[in-house]
Amino acid sequence: MTAKWTAADIPDQSGRLAIVTGANSGLGYDTAAALAAKGAHVVLAVRNLDKGRDAVNRIKAASPNAVVDLQELDLTSLERVRKAAEELRGAHQRIDLLINNAGVMYVPTRETTKDGFEMQFGTNHLGHFALTGLLLDRMLPVDGSRVVTVSSVGHRVLARIHFEDPHLTRKYNRIEAYGQSKLANLMFTYELKRRLQEKGAATAALAAHPGFADTELMRYIPSFIPDFMWKFGAQPASMGALPTLRAATDPGARGGQYYGPDGPFEVRGHPKVVASSAQSRNPELQKRLWALSEQLTGVTFPV
Repeated sequence: MTAKWTAADIPDQSGRLAIVTGANSGLGYDTAAALAAKGAHVVLAVRNLDKGRDAVNRIKAASPNAVVDLQELDLTSLERVRKAAEELRGAHQRIDLLINNAGVMYVPTRETTKDGFEMQFGTNHLGHFALTGLLLDRMLPVDGSRVVTVSSVGHRVLARIHFEDPHLTRKYNRIEAYGQSKLANLMFTYELKRRLQEKGAATAALAAHPGFADTELMRYIPSFIPDFMWKFGAQPASMGALPTLRAATDPGARGGQYYGPDGPFEVRGHPKVVASSAQSRNPELQKRLWALSEQLTGVTFPV
């Protein structure tokens, strides 16, 4: 391994099945492309099939021997999440990697998913919570299988779980809404790790964040931050994907670890284990969020 972990350090992934949500562009695309280049059978789970087909073609153009499939997945609808999970279960008896990458950020005005959930909480957390629960039994017997959920440094900014009003019906603040969803991603990871460990499962749960990456997510960044400022500080999506890739493939990675860039303030750099907020590591809040997520989605886990 090099001193600074890069995509060159990804071990051979031949024989592994990886599902990457939101893989048609940005971090998800670069994550899927890197895994496919290393021999994994990669499923791009995307909402827009036309963009997904283009992504498949680009990956195969770069890696002619890549095995890449497409799966329609709309995280804003629990019905569609269940449909996608049923199709994935029908097509694959084992899943080695589930990378919960898709997301929305800083939606300007309050919007809701098809189930009435606040858009960022519903997409970033609840949709992935449901998908993971519906697929987990395909992972539990698989040695070395991992669930990697993408969070953000935003989990520290105006972030708390609004248990009394998780969909922010009384007052909507887009930064607060994003912070809640990314905090939820971490709390979900830590509680899932605890449950897997208690069961003695072969599956590990980890999290990652990309730092400040130049992707489509930045389209809603607040207007008081000039384009030149964030573009100057941002790193390319290929670098932003490295923490996710390390969490997913590094043989030394362990359940419950959180990977992010090693540069100042974790804005950019190469991946390393980083710390998350004290709030994210509160076991009682983790359990409470889990119970709320089960209630809202109707999905229970086999652990």
